[in-house]
Amino acid sequence: MVAADAAGQRLDLFLAHNVAEVSRSQLARQIGEAAVTVNGAAGTPSRKLRPGDVVVWTPPPPVPTTIEAEAMPLSVVHEDRWLVVIDKPAGLVVHPAPGHEAGTLVNALLAHVRDLRGIGGELRPGIVHRIDKDTSGLLVVAKDDGTMAALAAAFKAHTVERVYDALVAGKPPGPGGRIDTLYGRDPQARKKFSSRVRAGKRAVTNWRAVERFAGAARVEARLETGRTHQVRVHLAALGCPLLGDRTYGRPARDPAVRAIADALGRQALHARTLAFVHPATGERLLFVSELPADMQAALAALRALPPEKG
Repeated sequence: MVAADAAGQRLDLFLAHNVAEVSRSQLARQIGEAAVTVNGAAGTPSRKLRPGDVVVWTPPPPVPTTIEAEAMPLSVVHEDRWLVVIDKPAGLVVHPAPGHEAGTLVNALLAHVRDLRGIGGELRPGIVHRIDKDTSGLLVVAKDDGTMAALAAAFKAHTVERVYDALVAGKPPGPGGRIDTLYGRDPQARKKFSSRVRAGKRAVTNWRAVERFAGAARVEARLETGRTHQVRVHLAALGCPLLGDRTYGRPARDPAVRAIADALGRQALHARTLAFVHPATGERLLFVSELPADMQAALAALRALPPEKG
């Protein structure tokens, strides 16, 4: 039932605020498919709600995925009957997409977890959040719809702790800070994202300069929100893009730093810490992944650089 403080709200926005596990675009489509009623009648996304309106959402059954299960090695750091936490290597795509129809984390999970098929939708069974192909580190996967919904709600409420290790080119402007911006598609390049937009969702990253080198630094990024490419975009906007980030970065000015980035061969970003309250047990779980070998080598090379003059 619609409370007084939600009066005048659009139906799609009302549902988006109250149904964490489904995106607004998916809900709009489901409204159009008569999966949502208001006072017993089919609703429309733009319908303005009144106090006392009865909104009923009948989610469609999950669509069984046609993605093939593939037996692949996985680094499992925790697993129980409800969820599994994976330490993803760089280079592994999370879910199938054009050009990456096989050999993804989802393909491996379908072979590893019994009855995962279909959870959360066709293309991303069990995937609550994702990290980029060339980013390494931790992510959690749900094994059932209830866990999926609870974890999605926790991410939406920003109660999941996520901390990234980054190696960046340039000098961070100070010891640390908080980046709080609007966030959306780059109007000049639709495949990219930008924090310099006139309208969009809010994105918040807290950062700290951990170590400084000649022409580079090690930065810790703690997320309050989890937008696509958020750490990469925010650090680039700060003037210190990730080493090896060919989308949002640029070749380092210092040839020694540039050589280290080239040797790494990928963006220098690692999802180090993941912590959340277990949806079923109520226990707070904390996982930490050490830097992978390639980033350790890059870090060692940065530490070996001669100090900056002056």
